[in-house]
Amino acid sequence: MRNDSEKPETLHGVGIRTVGAYLPEREVKNTDLEDVLLTRDDWIRENIGVEVRRMAAEDEWTSDLGAHALRDACARAGIDPAEVDLVVCGTYTPDNMAPPTAMLIIEKAGATGATGFDVNSGACPGGVFALDVGARYIASGAYRRVAVVMADVSTRTLDWKDVGPAVIFGDGAACYLLERCAPGTGIGTTLLRSDPSGYRTVWVPRQKRKRRDGTPRTSGFGDNFAQLDGAAVRSFAVGRVPDFVRELLAAAGHSTSDIDLFALHQANLHIVHGILEELGVPRDRTVTNVERYGNTSGASVPLVLREALDLGRLSPGDLVVLAAFGSGLSMGATVVRWCGPEDFAATAGTAGGVR
Repeated sequence: MRNDSEKPETLHGVGIRTVGAYLPEREVKNTDLEDVLLTRDDWIRENIGVEVRRMAAEDEWTSDLGAHALRDACARAGIDPAEVDLVVCGTYTPDNMAPPTAMLIIEKAGATGATGFDVNSGACPGGVFALDVGARYIASGAYRRVAVVMADVSTRTLDWKDVGPAVIFGDGAACYLLERCAPGTGIGTTLLRSDPSGYRTVWVPRQKRKRRDGTPRTSGFGDNFAQLDGAAVRSFAVGRVPDFVRELLAAAGHSTSDIDLFALHQANLHIVHGILEELGVPRDRTVTNVERYGNTSGASVPLVLREALDLGRLSPGDLVVLAAFGSGLSMGATVVRWCGPEDFAATAGTAGGVR
């Protein structure tokens, strides 16, 4: 089917060597929003599952968050950022319309000499869509080390009088560091799917808004404001994502019982639990962080992986499903055979003519 992809057999795989992360220092609790949004802490917990979210400082933008995440990934891998060959930035909140935010991330992270470009795959789905883009550059042999940086300052798109999106989103960044790995390991079958009929379910349109006194109301991106239909998003996620994951597993020759960890987009705690319930998967086979970070858009799936690693929930050889979904409406999912150091060592020195 168009837009579905399965990695062809090659002499090497594409593995996630490390996952970098960065969360802004500022925490915004539900109680901090009660006066601003005329909502309640208990309502947000009961309906969304968020208790606290992170918000970028006034002088922090997407490139700042992304550079922190890239440096963190490199530190975990024991390499210098200058050893990264390509930076793909997945974002819907670029610092500027042009040039790409990836170029600022390269500059700020010290990834000297890297090539960079942005991928806007609709915010939340980017956790898989942008990963697939980066993986293809490794698979093709064009680059030996690719950083896929997922970063957004979603809170800058908010109208603080619109409760729906304002109680959900938080700011954050994560970085997949991709390298060649042993055949049969790493990123496997990947499916991507879009349904334009849901285009206006979750979106950031240009829309002029005014305060009661008639003066313009703007977001951090001017006349661009995040909007969502919460009921429609839940219906889409719980109603369609489980079958999409089953389709992925069938294509990969697996069943839900084979999967050690489900890394799901953190749209809403109850949506995550609803998807697992529909799949017949116990909650102990996932990790959630939406309670503490909010919905961090495209960074949420790699942030789940990072937390799973830190908690000792991921080991070499484990099978992991990554599933991201949201605006578009779009879905992306992939199966990963998690790599250990020996899987990357097995391909050392085979980069050929790449950088």
